Amino acid sequence: MLSIENVYKAKNVLKDVARKTDVIHAPKLCEGVDLYLKTENLQITGSFKVRGAYYKMSCLSEEEKARGVIACSAGNHAQGVALAAQKNGIKAVICLPDGAPISKVEATKSYGAEVCLVEGVYDDAYQKALSLRDEKGYTFIHPFNDEEVIAGQGTIALELIEQLPDLDAVIVPIGGGGLISGIAYTIKTINPRVKVYGVQAVGAPSMKNAVAHGQIEELSSVSTIADGIAVKKPGDLTYEFCQKYVDEIVTVSDDEISAAILALMEKHKLVTEGAGAVSVAAAMFKKVDLTGKKAVCVLSGGNIDVTILSRVIRRGLVMSGRSCQLMIELVDKPGQLKGVSQIISDLGGNVTEVYHERANEGSDVNGCYLRVSLETRNFEHIAQIKNALRRAGFTLL
Repeated sequence: MLSIENVYKAKNVLKDVARKTDVIHAPKLCEGVDLYLKTENLQITGSFKVRGAYYKMSCLSEEEKARGVIACSAGNHAQGVALAAQKNGIKAVICLPDGAPISKVEATKSYGAEVCLVEGVYDDAYQKALSLRDEKGYTFIHPFNDEEVIAGQGTIALELIEQLPDLDAVIVPIGGGGLISGIAYTIKTINPRVKVYGVQAVGAPSMKNAVAHGQIEELSSVSTIADGIAVKKPGDLTYEFCQKYVDEIVTVSDDEISAAILALMEKHKLVTEGAGAVSVAAAMFKKVDLTGKKAVCVLSGGNIDVTILSRVIRRGLVMSGRSCQLMIELVDKPGQLKGVSQIISDLGGNVTEVYHERANEGSDVNGCYLRVSLETRNFEHIAQIKNALRRAGFTLL
């Protein structure tokens, strides 16, 4: 059984392996909240996962180590297991979904692990890993449904208690539930007053549904930019821990996640992956009541695929009112475009793209449409520009 002694033991094992990550004050991310960030995105391998993976491997028998280890992962657990295996001289095979970011696949290989790409999502990689375990006799290192892995993740809570002794709430991402299980168990054991909130993506609410319905359920599919928490089915152990120790589980949309990634980059120069930013998204968009509280968001990982980063930033700009597109109906005569541009310029908007087209068949013969993309300050700025255009006689569609 998991015990607080095991968490302290894990802390001792990890002291020369995992970093004690910094806690950064971030009051501007959420007004009215004394907010902090636990920067596990700056952990070795770029994720908290190395904590649980390394501690689990330290508990293996010599016979288990000799057989080699196998794991399945959306990417971060893979790197944790690969690094731990490398440091302990153990053969490692990692099954990853074929849609895992290339950066995570290559990083896993760089630690010396053998990578097996599996068609589908995390749960498909899990089934393949179990099949190879049975076929080859490998020792399986579960990414979340394991008490020693959970104990390793619980070391984050020990650090938080030292760093923020008067903490009121902690907000934690949930995929399979290993991270929040370790944090919630440890914090509630030491200081039951602290609230623990879990966050999942709208497109992958497996733990939220399980707790709400009182039984473990498997989603038919998952869809989210937060690939690190795209899990169809939580573990039985983590489900029990969440039921017992987690105060509330909420969800955030991909647009909200994108806005959080953007805010962390702009305001704190921190790069997080989708899964790592869901906790901040929950705070920013008021998914839980943190008013007047000292709260910390766990940034669980920073291994975002740079090829999708620009798309995420664009979505984040739209979600936060920093970018917008206007469709304006015009009369096709000289000076119309100049009039629109003048109003936008006078109000401090920056035009980034203009597309002009004649009206369709059946419309006014002199009609045309103008599609304008803008850089703006916020939603109030967008409304100000729209109102000014309407006052000038332009029709917005």
